[in-house]
Amino acid sequence: MKSVKLGICTISLLTFLFSSAISFACTGLQLKGEDGTVVFGRTQEWGKFDLNPKMIAVPRGHAFVGQTPDGQKGLSWSGEYGFVGVLLMGRAVNTGMNEKGLAGGGFFHKGFAEYSPYDPAKADKSLAPSQVLTFILSNFASLKEVRAGLQKVKVAPVVDPALKMPYPIHFMIVEPGGKSLVVEFKDGQLRFFDNPVGVITNNPTFDWHLTNLRNYGKLGVKPFEPKQWGELMITPLAGGSGLLGLPGDFTSPSRFVRATVFACTARHTRGGEDTVQEFFRIMDSFNLAAGQAEGSDPGGKTKLPASTQYTVANDTNNLIIYYHTMFNRRVRKILLNKIDFTRSGTREIPLDEKRVQDIKNVTKGLK
Repeated sequence: MKSVKLGICTISLLTFLFSSAISFACTGLQLKGEDGTVVFGRTQEWGKFDLNPKMIAVPRGHAFVGQTPDGQKGLSWSGEYGFVGVLLMGRAVNTGMNEKGLAGGGFFHKGFAEYSPYDPAKADKSLAPSQVLTFILSNFASLKEVRAGLQKVKVAPVVDPALKMPYPIHFMIVEPGGKSLVVEFKDGQLRFFDNPVGVITNNPTFDWHLTNLRNYGKLGVKPFEPKQWGELMITPLAGGSGLLGLPGDFTSPSRFVRATVFACTARHTRGGEDTVQEFFRIMDSFNLAAGQAEGSDPGGKTKLPASTQYTVANDTNNLIIYYHTMFNRRVRKILLNKIDFTRSGTREIPLDEKRVQDIKNVTKGLK
């Protein structure tokens, strides 16, 4: 039963996820350091209730079973690789990295993800959209393998009874060398896009986002040149004039542009934790405050401190996962090369041992 739970989102989770635009505000980005370090990660926005995220370690050889629209037993597979990922509500992994350094994340794609019709005769090749990332991380070590492997399975439009529709999703997958791939489902077809900017958000389709970047080609870190307008000399009013016109709202097109510009103008990093720190610095600018969505746990007892519930960074070269949460901004890390992926059974830990921000008192240094 554990293997099935990893890939299935329940009705209640999906209903809440679709009820607010906040659920579509996740942003993914990758950076590369001088030593070849490739860091990929994302923010997870959701303001309606606590997603109760946990880190889960899944061993090699773990058994999985696909979900189908008619309840038949779907694709069965045994994982080739162990992986660690963020498990939401105890049911679905939406971000993770495997022991070969292949990392990825799923991002909602409402109104644009369109799956091919389900064929009951191909139930044994079918799995639900919520299981795709688990399928990728447990089976593949490169983008070439991802492309080939996904073409052999059927992503079935598993209908949620409450929503009367399958839930939509697209993915960004990154390999340790730095190449990244976007996986989408459009007009019933599986589509792959090489990702030249290393960024993903949500709607609309990825190729549209790349085209939209052409509207912002003049943006840069250098101030604009002084210009004579009639008898008035126009000069920069303040620093940052080269980025005038950079969209600052939280719609997915604006976040895509902003993330691309920030990634392309990021400071030079040595690699390792230096690149990770730059990643967090950039991604902090995409955090959503709790005031932008009324937040509470499902029982309504606890108000959430933020709508960005956590931010995760995957160092694909050094096999380290870093993260911080809305409850505690201290960065924590998980070393995949210290995890025994031969040990049977999955293991889980909460992202926060204590949901309290630790604050250090340094007053004594000034006495």
